[in-house]
Amino acid sequence: MARSTQHYIPVREDWLALGREEALDPGQRIVDPHHHLWDRPGWRYLLDDILADIRTGHDVRATVMVQARAMHRAEGPEAMRPVGETEFANGVAAMCASGIYGEVRVCAGIVGHADLTLGDGVRPVLEAHLAAGGGRFRGIRHIATWDPDPALLNPAYTPAEEMMASDAFRAGFAQLAALGLSFDAWIYFHQIPRLAALARAFPQVPIVLDHCGGILGIGRYEGRRDAVHAEWLGHMRDLATCPNVMVKLGGLGMRLPGFGFEDGPRPPDSATLAAAWKPWMEPVVELFGTGRCMFESNFPVDKGSYGYGEGWNAFKRLAAQASAEEKADLFWRSATSFYRLPTTPG
Repeated sequence: MARSTQHYIPVREDWLALGREEALDPGQRIVDPHHHLWDRPGWRYLLDDILADIRTGHDVRATVMVQARAMHRAEGPEAMRPVGETEFANGVAAMCASGIYGEVRVCAGIVGHADLTLGDGVRPVLEAHLAAGGGRFRGIRHIATWDPDPALLNPAYTPAEEMMASDAFRAGFAQLAALGLSFDAWIYFHQIPRLAALARAFPQVPIVLDHCGGILGIGRYEGRRDAVHAEWLGHMRDLATCPNVMVKLGGLGMRLPGFGFEDGPRPPDSATLAAAWKPWMEPVVELFGTGRCMFESNFPVDKGSYGYGEGWNAFKRLAAQASAEEKADLFWRSATSFYRLPTTPG
């Protein structure tokens, strides 16, 4: 049966409750470098919700919130409206900095959106994000996911195939370097060569590739897992030669990769997740090294497929043979370095 091409898998708390596990290696420090907060019709995921997920036994010290069209301003110039998301995230960060919610610092780093195709005109938007971020604003994500199959496109984002190579986008991208900001790249696997070209053109801009490089296993890619893996791996091998690029290991609970974790009568356990993810995560670590890789939750998007605690247990299974220093890289140090977060003791 063909898999749905709808992007989001509904979260079923009762189903997730069937698969709760105790945290493995609960003393391992974690920085979660990729999650979202939002209040959408029928789907609210705010501070209390992520705190409930974090409090499943793992030692999560800090998080980075990545743009998701949340809390944009309702008024003012269109280009400036995404600054509302940074204002919102900084407010959440201030709540956590009070200590009322425990030691975790949610939204310790903030990644917002600005339309880089504005070229030089994006500079005031970036400066507004920095002013709104309370010292926590770190970079931009301008989603670039494109595919010839319209069913694989998120209707909220309509990038052109050539967007990353356009003069306008690159003029805007140059402003990131000028302001010391990073770039989160959300693309599909066949677009990785375009990202490599961008990284080589702007070696001074730190770039992190989201979600293992945008693996696809639905739509026209269904049933082509081996071919997709071979193409993806070749692209990743080339991208690894760009020293300014890091990779987030996660995002495979989305519908796009087509693993179908959501189809079972019970949620997958961490051993099942680790086995499914190993062919996609292990080669990345081998190519980039632990110092350029970081595990990510991608919650609440991935929450349709498994629980927060089980996801981190899967990562810990994948890293079981790594040294203590390599684990530090994968679980917190790479993220802390890339996003320039305060280092927590312990």
